[in-house]
Amino acid sequence: MLSQPPLWLVLVAFVCALGPLIFFHEMGHYLVARFFGIPSETFSIGFGRELIGWTDRRGTRWKVAWLPLGGFVKFVGDMSPVSNPAELESVAPELRDRVFQVRPVWQRFLVVLAGPAANFLLAIIIFAAFFATLGAPASNVVGKVKEHTAAAAAGIQKGDRIISVAGIETPTFTDLLNVVSVRPNEKVIVEVERSGSVHDIQVTLTSDQIKDSYGRTFSRGLFGIYPEARALKPLPVLTAIPTAVEYTWRWVRTMVDGLVQIVRGQVSPKQLGGPITIATVAGESISNGPLSFVSLVALLSINLGFINLLPVPVLDGGHLFFYAVEAIRRRPVSAKALDWAFRGGVAIILALMIFLTVNDLASLGLWDRLQRLIG
Repeated sequence: MLSQPPLWLVLVAFVCALGPLIFFHEMGHYLVARFFGIPSETFSIGFGRELIGWTDRRGTRWKVAWLPLGGFVKFVGDMSPVSNPAELESVAPELRDRVFQVRPVWQRFLVVLAGPAANFLLAIIIFAAFFATLGAPASNVVGKVKEHTAAAAAGIQKGDRIISVAGIETPTFTDLLNVVSVRPNEKVIVEVERSGSVHDIQVTLTSDQIKDSYGRTFSRGLFGIYPEARALKPLPVLTAIPTAVEYTWRWVRTMVDGLVQIVRGQVSPKQLGGPITIATVAGESISNGPLSFVSLVALLSINLGFINLLPVPVLDGGHLFFYAVEAIRRRPVSAKALDWAFRGGVAIILALMIFLTVNDLASLGLWDRLQRLIG
C-alpha cells in the first residue's frame, strides 16, 4: 500500500485541482451569456457563505464561497433551477427583454452547453501543450509479448499493430489499456494488422488484483503486451491540436465504456469515488510532480464536462434535454413538469452523492473499524 500524502497537501491539491475546473466551467457559461447580452447577477466558485468577493461595473457579484464542491453563474431573473419566466416581475423593466428566460431557445442551449465545452477545451489545451513539448502517447505497435498471457495464447506477435479491442479503436497503448482494464476475464475480438494484412483474433483476457492507495482490491483485465520502445518526439503545434482533440474524445469514449461495463457487472461500482477519493488522488498526483498533477487536472476536466452532459435534470445535460424538447415542440415544457423533473434530478444527485460518500468512507476503512467495534 502506498504511503499517504499529508492531509494539508491533500486539501491544497484538491482545491488547486477543482477550483480552476469549476472556474473554467462557469466562465464558459458566463462568456457566452455575455456575448448574447444576458446579464449575470452572481459568479460563484463554491457554495455557501461568501469568503471573498467583489462587484464589477456591470453589477455582477464575483465571489468565492467556503464549500469548494462546485459553482454557479446566476443570471438576472433566475429565481429557481427551472428558470420560470413568470418570476420576471422582480426584474428591473429595462432588463426584462435581456434576461436568460426570454432569450431564444438556441441561445439558452449554447449558454448551457458552453460550461461542459469549456472543460473539454481546457483538457485539449493541456494535452496539446504536452504533445507539442513532450511528445504524443506510445503507438499501438506491439514491442514485446509476455509469456503465459492472453496475448501469447492468442498468437499475438511482436510488430503487430492492435487496431481495436472489443470493437473499440486503440490508436495508442493508453487506449488499449483503458479498454482491456475494464474487461477482466472477457472474451474479446482483437483486430490486428500484421504484414499489411488485417486479422480478427479472439482473445480471452486474463485478470489480476490491484490495490489502491487505501488497500482496496479490484479486478483488472490483462492482455500481456508491451509497446515498442521509441523516443517521444514533440509534435508541431498544428498537429498537436487536432491530436489533442482526438485524444480528449477517446477519453470521453473510455468513460462511456466504463459506465457500460459497470451496468453489465464487469466492473464493480465500488471503484467509483467521490470528493474524498478525488482529493486523495490529487494529493498523490501533486506529490509525483507538476506534470502528473496537470495531467490529472486534464482528466478531471474531461470528467466534469462529461458528467455535466448527462441528461439528468439539475445538471447541464438536463437543461439541454428540455431545450431540445422545446425546440422540437416549438413551445417550452410546462413549469409544473419542469419542477417535478428537477425534483427528481435532485433526488438522483443526492442518492449518487450518498453512494459515493459511502464508497469513500469504505476506502478509509471506517466501516471495517465500526464492524470491529460492534463485533
